Amino acid sequence: MLKVGGRAFAQISAFHPELTAFRRDLHAHPELGFEEVYTAARVKEALERSGVDAIHTGIGKTGLVATIQGRQNACGRMIGLRADMDALPMTELNEFVWKSSRSGLMHGCGHDGHTAMLVGAARYLAATRNFDGTAVLIFQPGEEGYAGAKAMIQDGLFERFPVQSVYGMHNWPALRPGTVGLNTGPMMAAADRVTIEITGRGGHGAHAYQTVDPVLVSAHIITAIQSIVSRNVRAIDSAVISICAMHAGDPGAMSVVPGQATLVGTVRTFNPAVQDMVERRLAELCAAVAVGFGATATVHYERIYPATINTPAESDFAANVAESLLGTENVMRDLDPSMGSEDFAFMLQVKPGAYFRIGQGADSGAGSCALHNTRYDFNDDILPLGAALHASLVEQGMPLSV
Repeated sequence: MLKVGGRAFAQISAFHPELTAFRRDLHAHPELGFEEVYTAARVKEALERSGVDAIHTGIGKTGLVATIQGRQNACGRMIGLRADMDALPMTELNEFVWKSSRSGLMHGCGHDGHTAMLVGAARYLAATRNFDGTAVLIFQPGEEGYAGAKAMIQDGLFERFPVQSVYGMHNWPALRPGTVGLNTGPMMAAADRVTIEITGRGGHGAHAYQTVDPVLVSAHIITAIQSIVSRNVRAIDSAVISICAMHAGDPGAMSVVPGQATLVGTVRTFNPAVQDMVERRLAELCAAVAVGFGATATVHYERIYPATINTPAESDFAANVAESLLGTENVMRDLDPSMGSEDFAFMLQVKPGAYFRIGQGADSGAGSCALHNTRYDFNDDILPLGAALHASLVEQGMPLSV
């Protein structure tokens, strides 16, 4: 049983069973990025029943935004709250009744829970309106690799809804329920894709001296790449370079040296200067290693998601709000950054704000499974807390004047 203070949590807890049913329905009907037709329709229906003032659909393809006016609007302020809606292309191995009904698709990251929490906040805020300003509730598509946040921004999100700050949260199985973690500064790393095309000269495996073997070149490039972080990145900085896939030749052709090989991997950094250096060194090192063997190597470097960087004032405010509900001892203001990535970063490049983690792991095993695991499920026990955190950001960020 969570011990949470505040009026918002108490009132939202009264409709906890309805939020749970809503969340589990979304879990049973997962959809990929920009395909969240069912999800968006269910969200729209729930928002209409909640009595929000306006619902705007089709922002960033399948995204939608709801607005709620406070009891007062003297300050003219707006605060944005964001939840992601999409699922993952993975097969669920759970056996509960609300498991995925769609083959090869699964809510393996808890976006169903994030959506349900923001719907819960909408219901509470529309009923109480204990704030001065406008709450802007952003239901975002395509977080899992589709840059849905960027699509919404390009579609005029912040021109149409000029919020002064924006907040997002993500469940975190490594933290127990009733806790929140964040920091001032980097929360998630930038995610870049690297594709290395190696061209040699194919031939017969029995006469390898007549070839320029791209498999051998690939092996040396993979090894050499590991020196970039250890010998070019300062020890007090952070970077990860992982080559995660290699394709060369045909497994059925044991004696054919291929003419080409392709390596694919990812780079994770927090500092743009480190990111620039890694990109440059990859191009230099791969080309030099390949030339040493008489081959060529071309590096294609794609910057997918920027780093998620909390702004100081907003992260302090979010931590203060969390402490008002949970107590100082249950809020970590110095949570270690993750080398994972998050497209909420695009919103934080445009607006001040904060991204924080809400604990959902439990000793009982409920909600403890790692994200992107085939047996993951969102912990429904934290739905009222997440909704109350959203709502409290609005109430405390835009308090009613006396």
